[in-house]
Amino acid sequence: MLCTYNAQGFWSLGVPFLELLFCMNSPIDCSKVRFAISAVREAAQLAQQVQKKLVTAAISKDDKSPVTVADFAAQAIVSKRLLDTFPQMGFVGEESSEALCTPESKESLEQITHFVRQLEPTATPDQVCAWIDRGAGEPTDEFWTLDPVDGTKGFLRGDQYAVALAFIRDGKVRVGALGCPELGAGIKPEKGGAGTIVVARCESGCFASLLTDEDAAWTKLSVSLESNIASARMLRSVEKAHTDTGGIGELVTALGVTADPVAMDSQAKYAVLAAGGGEINLRLLSPSRLDYREKIWDQAAGSICVEEAGGRVSDLDGKPLDFSHGRTLATNRGVLATNRILHDAMLAGLAEIGA
Repeated sequence: MLCTYNAQGFWSLGVPFLELLFCMNSPIDCSKVRFAISAVREAAQLAQQVQKKLVTAAISKDDKSPVTVADFAAQAIVSKRLLDTFPQMGFVGEESSEALCTPESKESLEQITHFVRQLEPTATPDQVCAWIDRGAGEPTDEFWTLDPVDGTKGFLRGDQYAVALAFIRDGKVRVGALGCPELGAGIKPEKGGAGTIVVARCESGCFASLLTDEDAAWTKLSVSLESNIASARMLRSVEKAHTDTGGIGELVTALGVTADPVAMDSQAKYAVLAAGGGEINLRLLSPSRLDYREKIWDQAAGSICVEEAGGRVSDLDGKPLDFSHGRTLATNRGVLATNRILHDAMLAGLAEIGA
Protein backbone atom coordinates (compact mmCIF):
# COMPACT_ATOMS: atom_id res chain seq x y z
CA MET A 1 0.00 0.00 0.00
CA LEU A 2 1.32 3.42 -0.94
CA CYS A 3 -1.53 5.85 -0.48
CA THR A 4 -5.18 5.52 0.56
CA TYR A 5 -7.92 7.81 1.85
CA ASN A 6 -9.26 6.56 5.18
CA ALA A 7 -12.61 6.89 6.92
CA GLN A 8 -11.43 9.84 9.03
CA GLY A 9 -10.74 11.86 5.89
CA PHE A 10 -6.94 11.69 6.22
CA TRP A 11 -4.47 10.55 3.63
CA SER A 12 -2.69 7.40 4.80
CA LEU A 13 0.76 7.02 3.32
CA GLY A 14 3.03 4.01 3.22
CA VAL A 15 6.65 4.55 4.26
CA PRO A 16 8.07 4.72 0.69
CA PHE A 17 5.42 7.25 -0.34
CA LEU A 18 6.11 9.42 2.72
CA GLU A 19 9.81 9.53 1.91
CA LEU A 20 9.09 10.32 -1.73
CA LEU A 21 6.81 13.19 -0.71
CA PHE A 22 9.32 14.59 1.76
CA CYS A 23 12.08 14.47 -0.85
CA MET A 24 10.15 16.56 -3.37
CA ASN A 25 10.36 20.35 -3.63
CA SER A 26 11.99 21.03 -0.27
CA PRO A 27 15.26 22.74 0.69
CA ILE A 28 15.90 20.14 3.40
CA ASP A 29 17.35 16.77 2.40
CA CYS A 30 15.62 13.55 3.41
CA SER A 31 18.45 12.41 5.68
CA LYS A 32 17.35 14.87 8.36
CA VAL A 33 13.76 13.65 8.26
CA ARG A 34 14.87 10.03 8.48
CA PHE A 35 17.20 10.87 11.34
CA ALA A 36 14.54 12.76 13.29
CA ILE A 37 12.07 9.89 13.01
CA SER A 38 14.62 7.26 14.02
CA ALA A 39 16.14 9.22 16.91
CA VAL A 40 12.79 10.24 18.38
CA ARG A 41 11.48 6.68 18.15
CA GLU A 42 14.54 5.34 19.98
CA ALA A 43 14.45 8.01 22.67
CA ALA A 44 10.70 7.72 23.27
CA GLN A 45 10.83 3.95 23.55
CA LEU A 46 13.78 4.28 25.93
CA ALA A 47 11.72 6.65 28.09
CA GLN A 48 8.90 4.09 28.07
CA GLN A 49 11.30 1.42 29.30
CA VAL A 50 12.41 3.66 32.16
CA GLN A 51 8.78 4.25 33.09
CA LYS A 52 7.93 0.53 32.99
CA LYS A 53 10.84 -0.24 35.30
CA LEU A 54 9.44 2.38 37.70
CA VAL A 55 12.68 4.33 37.71
CA THR A 56 10.79 7.60 38.10
CA ALA A 57 12.47 9.33 41.02
CA ALA A 58 13.36 12.89 40.04
CA ILE A 59 16.49 14.94 40.61
CA SER A 60 15.96 18.65 41.25
CA LYS A 61 17.87 21.06 38.99
CA ASP A 62 19.06 24.52 40.00
CA ASP A 63 15.77 26.06 38.84
CA LYS A 64 13.90 23.52 41.02
CA SER A 65 12.41 21.76 37.99
CA PRO A 66 12.54 17.95 38.05
CA VAL A 67 14.69 15.81 35.78
CA THR A 68 14.58 12.01 35.62
CA VAL A 69 16.65 9.07 34.48
CA ALA A 70 14.58 9.15 31.30
CA ASP A 71 15.50 12.78 30.52
CA PHE A 72 19.22 12.07 30.80
CA ALA A 73 19.14 8.71 29.02
CA ALA A 74 17.09 10.06 26.11
CA GLN A 75 19.38 13.06 25.65
CA ALA A 76 22.47 10.86 25.81
CA ILE A 77 21.24 8.51 23.09
CA VAL A 78 20.03 11.27 20.73
CA SER A 79 23.33 13.10 21.22
CA LYS A 80 25.26 9.93 20.38
CA ARG A 81 23.16 9.39 17.26
CA LEU A 82 23.81 13.00 16.20
CA LEU A 83 27.53 12.57 16.83
CA ASP A 84 27.54 9.51 14.57
CA THR A 85 25.35 11.00 11.81
CA PHE A 86 25.97 14.77 11.79
CA PRO A 87 29.24 15.18 13.73
CA GLN A 88 29.89 18.76 12.62
CA MET A 89 26.40 20.03 13.35
CA GLY A 90 25.47 21.97 16.49
CA PHE A 91 23.33 20.45 19.22
CA VAL A 92 21.33 22.32 21.87
CA GLY A 93 19.75 20.09 24.52
CA GLU A 94 17.83 20.88 27.68
CA GLU A 95 19.88 18.83 30.12
CA SER A 96 23.44 18.90 31.42
CA SER A 97 25.25 16.30 33.51
CA GLU A 98 26.03 18.77 36.30
CA ALA A 99 23.36 17.29 38.57
CA LEU A 100 24.93 13.85 38.10
CA CYS A 101 28.37 14.88 39.36
CA THR A 102 27.59 14.64 43.07
CA PRO A 103 28.04 11.61 45.32
CA GLU A 104 24.29 11.62 45.94
CA SER A 105 23.65 11.13 42.22
CA LYS A 106 25.95 8.15 41.73
CA GLU A 107 23.06 5.68 41.74
CA SER A 108 21.11 7.79 39.24
CA LEU A 109 24.08 7.90 36.87
CA GLU A 110 24.40 4.12 37.13
CA GLN A 111 20.70 3.76 36.26
CA ILE A 112 21.04 6.13 33.31
CA THR A 113 24.05 4.24 32.01
CA HIS A 114 22.16 0.95 32.39
CA PHE A 115 19.35 2.16 30.14
CA VAL A 116 21.68 3.77 27.60
CA ARG A 117 23.50 0.43 27.32
CA GLN A 118 20.32 -1.12 25.95
CA LEU A 119 21.15 0.81 22.77
CA GLU A 120 24.88 1.41 23.23
CA PRO A 121 26.17 -1.73 25.02
CA THR A 122 29.71 -0.45 25.69
CA ALA A 123 28.71 2.96 27.07
CA THR A 124 30.50 4.10 30.23
CA PRO A 125 29.24 6.65 32.77
CA ASP A 126 31.85 9.14 31.57
CA GLN A 127 30.74 8.70 27.96
CA VAL A 128 27.10 9.11 28.94
CA CYS A 129 27.89 12.41 30.69
CA ALA A 130 29.93 13.59 27.70
CA TRP A 131 27.07 12.80 25.30
CA ILE A 132 24.61 14.66 27.51
CA ASP A 133 26.90 17.69 27.72
CA ARG A 134 27.23 17.99 23.95
CA GLY A 135 23.90 19.79 24.23
CA ALA A 136 25.33 22.60 26.35
CA GLY A 137 26.44 24.77 23.45
CA GLU A 138 24.87 27.82 21.86
CA PRO A 139 22.92 27.65 18.60
CA THR A 140 24.83 27.97 15.32
CA ASP A 141 23.63 28.71 11.77
CA GLU A 142 22.19 25.21 11.61
CA PHE A 143 21.71 22.92 14.57
CA TRP A 144 19.44 20.42 16.30
CA THR A 145 17.56 21.12 19.52
CA LEU A 146 16.09 18.51 21.85
CA ASP A 147 13.76 18.31 24.79
CA PRO A 148 14.42 14.69 25.79
CA VAL A 149 11.31 14.39 27.96
CA ASP A 150 9.09 17.41 27.48
CA GLY A 151 6.55 17.38 30.29
CA THR A 152 8.67 15.67 32.94
CA LYS A 153 5.95 16.15 35.56
CA GLY A 154 3.48 14.50 33.19
CA PHE A 155 5.93 11.64 32.78
CA LEU A 156 6.16 11.27 36.56
CA ARG A 157 2.35 11.26 36.89
CA GLY A 158 1.84 8.82 34.02
CA ASP A 159 0.24 11.53 31.88
CA GLN A 160 1.30 13.08 28.56
CA TYR A 161 4.93 13.72 27.72
CA ALA A 162 6.92 13.97 24.50
CA VAL A 163 10.38 13.59 23.05
CA ALA A 164 10.78 16.72 20.91
CA LEU A 165 13.56 17.08 18.33
CA ALA A 166 13.93 19.84 15.74
CA PHE A 167 16.40 20.95 13.10
CA ILE A 168 16.85 24.73 12.83
CA ARG A 169 18.57 26.66 10.06
CA ASP A 170 18.99 30.45 9.95
CA GLY A 171 16.66 30.96 12.89
CA LYS A 172 13.76 28.95 11.43
CA VAL A 173 12.60 25.44 12.24
CA ARG A 174 12.97 23.21 9.19
CA VAL A 175 12.23 19.72 10.58
CA GLY A 176 10.42 18.69 13.74
CA ALA A 177 9.47 15.37 15.29
CA LEU A 178 7.40 14.59 18.38
CA GLY A 179 7.36 11.18 20.03
CA CYS A 180 4.25 11.01 22.23
CA PRO A 181 4.06 7.65 24.05
CA GLU A 182 0.67 8.36 25.66
CA LEU A 183 -1.15 9.59 22.54
CA GLY A 184 -3.33 7.10 20.70
CA ALA A 185 -3.87 6.74 16.97
CA GLY A 186 -6.71 9.28 17.07
CA ILE A 187 -4.33 11.89 18.53
CA LYS A 188 -6.91 13.15 21.00
CA PRO A 189 -6.21 14.79 24.39
CA GLU A 190 -6.53 11.48 26.23
CA LYS A 191 -3.84 9.45 27.94
CA GLY A 192 -3.22 5.74 27.68
CA GLY A 193 -2.83 5.50 23.92
CA ALA A 194 -0.53 3.17 22.03
CA GLY A 195 1.91 5.96 21.23
CA THR A 196 2.19 8.31 18.25
CA ILE A 197 5.05 9.92 16.36
CA VAL A 198 4.46 13.15 14.45
CA VAL A 199 6.94 14.59 11.93
CA ALA A 200 6.91 17.76 9.84
CA ARG A 201 9.22 19.38 7.35
CA CYS A 202 9.01 22.88 5.94
CA GLU A 203 6.90 23.09 2.81
CA SER A 204 6.17 19.34 2.96
CA GLY A 205 3.32 18.83 5.44
CA CYS A 206 2.85 17.10 8.78
CA PHE A 207 2.35 13.34 9.22
CA ALA A 208 1.71 10.90 12.07
CA SER A 209 2.24 7.18 12.58
CA LEU A 210 2.44 4.59 15.32
CA LEU A 211 5.39 5.19 17.61
CA THR A 212 6.44 1.56 17.96
CA ASP A 213 5.74 0.22 14.44
CA GLU A 214 8.30 1.32 11.86
CA ASP A 215 6.27 -0.28 9.05
CA ALA A 216 2.97 1.41 9.92
CA ALA A 217 1.37 3.80 7.44
CA TRP A 218 1.64 7.55 7.89
CA THR A 219 -1.40 9.80 8.12
CA LYS A 220 -1.33 13.36 6.81
CA LEU A 221 -2.51 15.75 9.51
CA SER A 222 -4.64 18.85 9.05
CA VAL A 223 -5.85 21.35 11.62
CA SER A 224 -9.52 21.80 12.45
CA LEU A 225 -11.69 23.97 10.20
CA GLU A 226 -13.72 25.31 13.15
CA SER A 227 -14.48 28.99 12.58
CA ASN A 228 -16.73 29.71 15.58
CA ILE A 229 -14.66 30.96 18.50
CA ALA A 230 -17.41 29.96 20.93
CA SER A 231 -16.95 26.32 19.92
CA ALA A 232 -13.15 26.38 20.10
CA ARG A 233 -11.35 23.72 22.11
CA MET A 234 -8.50 25.31 24.04
CA LEU A 235 -5.43 23.36 25.20
CA ARG A 236 -3.29 24.63 28.06
CA SER A 237 -0.55 23.47 30.43
CA VAL A 238 -1.42 21.36 33.46
CA GLU A 239 1.10 23.06 35.73
CA LYS A 240 -0.15 26.43 36.99
CA ALA A 241 3.42 27.73 37.21
CA HIS A 242 3.70 27.34 33.43
CA THR A 243 0.78 29.58 32.50
CA ASP A 244 -1.84 32.02 33.80
CA THR A 245 -4.97 30.00 34.52
CA GLY A 246 -6.80 33.09 35.77
CA GLY A 247 -6.00 34.94 32.58
CA ILE A 248 -7.16 31.99 30.50
CA GLY A 249 -10.45 31.98 32.40
CA GLU A 250 -10.86 35.70 31.75
CA LEU A 251 -10.08 35.18 28.06
CA VAL A 252 -12.58 32.33 27.76
CA THR A 253 -15.28 34.57 29.22
CA ALA A 254 -14.38 37.54 27.01
CA LEU A 255 -14.51 35.42 23.85
CA GLY A 256 -17.62 33.49 24.84
CA VAL A 257 -15.88 30.12 24.59
CA THR A 258 -18.26 27.49 25.95
CA ALA A 259 -15.95 24.48 26.37
CA ASP A 260 -13.69 24.25 29.41
CA PRO A 261 -9.96 24.46 28.57
CA VAL A 262 -8.27 21.06 28.34
CA ALA A 263 -5.15 20.70 30.50
CA MET A 264 -2.35 18.69 28.90
CA ASP A 265 1.35 18.33 29.58
CA SER A 266 4.07 18.80 26.97
CA GLN A 267 4.23 19.46 23.26
CA ALA A 268 1.72 16.66 22.82
CA LYS A 269 -0.69 19.63 22.75
CA TYR A 270 0.84 20.66 19.44
CA ALA A 271 0.28 17.15 18.05
CA VAL A 272 -3.38 17.25 19.08
CA LEU A 273 -3.82 20.69 17.51
CA ALA A 274 -2.13 19.57 14.27
CA ALA A 275 -4.49 16.59 14.07
CA GLY A 276 -7.62 18.72 14.51
CA GLY A 277 -8.24 17.63 18.11
CA GLY A 278 -8.33 21.22 19.32
CA GLU A 279 -8.25 24.71 17.90
CA ILE A 280 -6.08 26.69 20.32
CA ASN A 281 -2.88 26.02 22.26
CA LEU A 282 -2.19 28.94 24.57
CA ARG A 283 0.84 29.68 26.73
CA LEU A 284 0.08 32.78 28.77
CA LEU A 285 2.83 34.16 30.97
CA SER A 286 2.48 33.25 34.63
CA PRO A 287 1.86 36.35 36.80
CA SER A 288 4.87 35.34 38.89
CA ARG A 289 7.14 35.06 35.81
CA LEU A 290 6.16 37.87 33.47
CA ASP A 291 9.75 38.20 32.22
CA TYR A 292 10.00 34.51 31.32
CA ARG A 293 11.08 33.67 27.79
CA GLU A 294 10.44 30.25 26.30
CA LYS A 295 13.30 27.82 25.76
CA ILE A 296 13.71 26.95 22.10
CA TRP A 297 13.43 23.19 22.73
CA ASP A 298 10.02 23.70 24.35
CA GLN A 299 8.46 25.07 21.15
CA ALA A 300 10.54 24.22 18.07
CA ALA A 301 9.32 20.75 17.10
CA GLY A 302 5.70 21.35 18.01
CA SER A 303 5.43 24.69 16.25
CA ILE A 304 6.47 23.36 12.84
CA CYS A 305 4.06 20.45 13.20
CA VAL A 306 1.13 22.85 13.64
CA GLU A 307 2.27 25.18 10.86
CA GLU A 308 2.76 22.34 8.37
CA ALA A 309 -0.70 21.01 9.27
CA GLY A 310 -2.15 24.36 8.22
CA GLY A 311 -2.16 26.20 11.55
CA ARG A 312 -0.49 29.37 12.73
CA VAL A 313 1.95 29.90 15.61
CA SER A 314 2.97 33.27 17.03
CA ASP A 315 3.73 34.93 20.33
CA LEU A 316 1.02 36.75 22.29
CA ASP A 317 1.65 39.89 20.23
CA GLY A 318 1.19 38.10 16.90
CA LYS A 319 4.90 37.98 16.03
CA PRO A 320 6.35 34.77 14.51
CA LEU A 321 8.56 32.76 16.86
CA ASP A 322 12.20 33.72 16.27
CA PHE A 323 14.72 30.95 16.96
CA SER A 324 17.80 33.06 16.14
CA HIS A 325 18.48 34.50 19.60
CA GLY A 326 20.30 31.79 21.49
CA ARG A 327 18.72 29.18 23.74
CA THR A 328 15.54 31.17 24.38
CA LEU A 329 12.86 32.91 22.33
CA ALA A 330 14.30 36.16 23.62
CA THR A 331 12.23 38.45 21.38
CA ASN A 332 8.91 36.65 21.90
CA ARG A 333 6.40 36.83 24.73
CA GLY A 334 4.39 33.67 25.38
CA VAL A 335 2.99 31.43 22.64
CA LEU A 336 -0.29 31.20 20.73
CA ALA A 337 -0.94 28.34 18.31
CA THR A 338 -4.26 27.97 16.51
CA ASN A 339 -5.95 26.43 13.50
CA ARG A 340 -5.16 29.75 11.75
CA ILE A 341 -8.85 30.57 11.22
CA LEU A 342 -9.25 31.69 14.85
CA HIS A 343 -5.84 33.30 15.28
CA ASP A 344 -6.85 36.93 14.76
CA ALA A 345 -9.84 36.54 17.07
CA MET A 346 -7.55 35.13 19.75
CA LEU A 347 -5.07 37.99 19.37
CA ALA A 348 -7.92 40.48 19.69
CA GLY A 349 -9.14 38.71 22.82
CA LEU A 350 -5.66 38.74 24.33
CA ALA A 351 -5.39 42.47 23.68
CA GLU A 352 -8.81 43.02 25.24
CA ILE A 353 -7.80 41.41 28.54
CA GLY A 354 -4.34 43.00 28.47
CA ALA A 355 -2.49 39.70 28.27
